[in-house]
Order: sequence, then structure tokens, then C-alpha cells
Amino acid sequence: MADEKVEKTLEAIEIARETGKIKKGINETTKSIERGQAKLVIIAKDVDPPEITMHIKPLCEEKKIKLVEVPSKNELGRAAGLYVNCSAVAIDEPGDAKKIIESL
Repeated sequence: MADEKVEKTLEAIEIARETGKIKKGINETTKSIERGQAKLVIIAKDVDPPEITMHIKPLCEEKKIKLVEVPSKNELGRAAGLYVNCSAVAIDEPGDAKKIIESL
């Protein structure tokens, strides 16, 4: 079940990257949440040190934004179209990934 959620989440990022709008990295993601633009926020569990993403969860709760954790920043970076690791991604405009995001 959990793996399926991770796969769907990464798929949603890839689709949103091509048909919508995503923000990559902690700073961009934080801004997106604070502005209330993010429809879905994804953070990697293997971020080191974990303090880097600690503020994201309470922010998402405050703004009532869905948050999904994925196991690896490497996978998250790949889904976001980067060739480097990525700690956080925000999907601002889901594009064709809207149905997937709703199902999470």
C-alpha cells in the first residue's frame, strides 16, 4: 500500500512537471506553501540533517495542504526532472495529475 502511494506520488510529480507547474527544493516549496499555491507537497524521508524539512509539516497543516513523504531524495529529484537529489517538491498546478493527487 505505502509503495503504491509513493509510486503514485512520484508519477503525479512527473505529470505535473510536464502539464502543470511544480516548485523544486526547500525554499521554493516553502514559499509555495506560505503563498497557499501548493496543492500537494512531497518531502524525502532521507534528508540529512532532518531539520532541513522540519518546518514543512506544520506549515502544511496550518495551510491545510496535503503532504506526502517519499523514501528517497534521489527518487524525488528524478521525478522532478533533476539529475540531483531533491529534498522537497510542491505541486502548484497539477495539470493532468489532478486525479492522481485527489486519490492520495
